[in-house]
Amino acid sequence: MEDSLFATILLPIALAVIMTSLGMSLTLEDFRRVVVYPRGIAIGLGNLIVVSPLLAFAIAEVFSLEPALAVGLVLLGASPGGTMANLLTHLARGDTALSISMTGISSVAAVITVPLYLTLAIDHFGATGFDGDVEMFGIVLRVLLITVVPLSFGMWLRARRPQRVAAVGDAVRRAALAVFVFVVAGVIVAEHDNVFENLDAVAAAAITLNLAAMALSFSIARLVRLDDRQATAIAMELGIHNSALAIAVGATIATVLTIPAAVYASFMFVSAGLFARLMHRRNAAGAEADTAHDARRTT
Repeated sequence: MEDSLFATILLPIALAVIMTSLGMSLTLEDFRRVVVYPRGIAIGLGNLIVVSPLLAFAIAEVFSLEPALAVGLVLLGASPGGTMANLLTHLARGDTALSISMTGISSVAAVITVPLYLTLAIDHFGATGFDGDVEMFGIVLRVLLITVVPLSFGMWLRARRPQRVAAVGDAVRRAALAVFVFVVAGVIVAEHDNVFENLDAVAAAAITLNLAAMALSFSIARLVRLDDRQATAIAMELGIHNSALAIAVGATIATVLTIPAAVYASFMFVSAGLFARLMHRRNAAGAEADTAHDARRTT
């Protein structure tokens, strides 16, 4: 009963708070960047929507994860960027506007990508025991209700009450972080036997996914000649997935699917934080150069 309450009521509420806080930081202009700055958005979303899920498939195979855990890893890899990626991108002096745009757009795209990759992973790894609970329309509806609806509500609040949202924005973001920690802790407690029984294999696979996705996405961004600040934003999006979404979707099917996301969430801030520290000084020079360039253009 407690696991059911956690999965069906508390998790969706927790994710709704997180997604509302994201919506409160977004405007329609963030979505228009797809047209205004297509290359950065295209590369970032390509990494999120294609590279990350395929990496999860490959890593699950390399580490020979049992089917349910392999599906959980792919579910994590297919999840959009998380709100904390925006904060860490800002701290790293990366392109925060690009980060926010990617998080918002990928969260909307998750209505299609998460159910698609989840279904492909179940078929590919031959996961049994919960396939009857996975119905494409049902998953689409769940993702829509726990991502797009609260995201849109947060944007509506910002548009209607901008001063109020600005005043409470920091408090809401802190609440979202507290809720996120609660979600991860709840999953680990609820599934502690499975977590510790599979910790070695899952932790190694999750860490590999985190580091490989960040390194590969940064390299791809630089290879196509995006600057360091844009590459930082893209790498952060790949390093800080919306683990709460993966946990919320997985928990409504089978709680074992939530284990990779819970383990991933336990350490992803360490690697992303170190990366932010590394890039802070390097990006500072780029930000100052951009400011000076803009100043020259206006004189």
